[in-house]
Amino acid sequence: MDEDFKHIVRIADTDLDGKRNVMFALTQIKGIGHRMAKSLTNILGVDATRKLGELDDETIEKLKNFIEQDIDQVPDWMVNRRKDRYTGKNLHLLGKDVDFSKMVDLERLMKIKSYRGMRHAKGKKVRGQRTRSTGRKGRTVGVIRRKK
Repeated sequence: MDEDFKHIVRIADTDLDGKRNVMFALTQIKGIGHRMAKSLTNILGVDATRKLGELDDETIEKLKNFIEQDIDQVPDWMVNRRKDRYTGKNLHLLGKDVDFSKMVDLERLMKIKSYRGMRHAKGKKVRGQRTRSTGRKGRTVGVIRRKK
């Protein structure tokens, strides 16, 4: 490997593996999936098949600035928080913001006592899955026979 190979690259408060391809390394950031990573490399003109650690500092800085500040330039249908309830804007959340917004949304559902909120509060399945035979946490599934 080269002298200037970077084994760890820090983007959006996440340590990325420099030995992975640029596209797959970007998917380590929470909030960026395969499609978003591919579009980011296309927008910036970065070769998605090169290793992240092989990129020069200027390209990494360009990637970092775009992801942390200008990610809202991607089309509206690609962002992960469209028409945010509190700001009314299209946002793309990364890292801890994804977890925080999910927690706030679930708290809102529980506060207004919606069906989904009540299911979340009880720890039951929310999306209509069957619960007769599955989803039993901590218990044995099946019939327990008495000993003879």
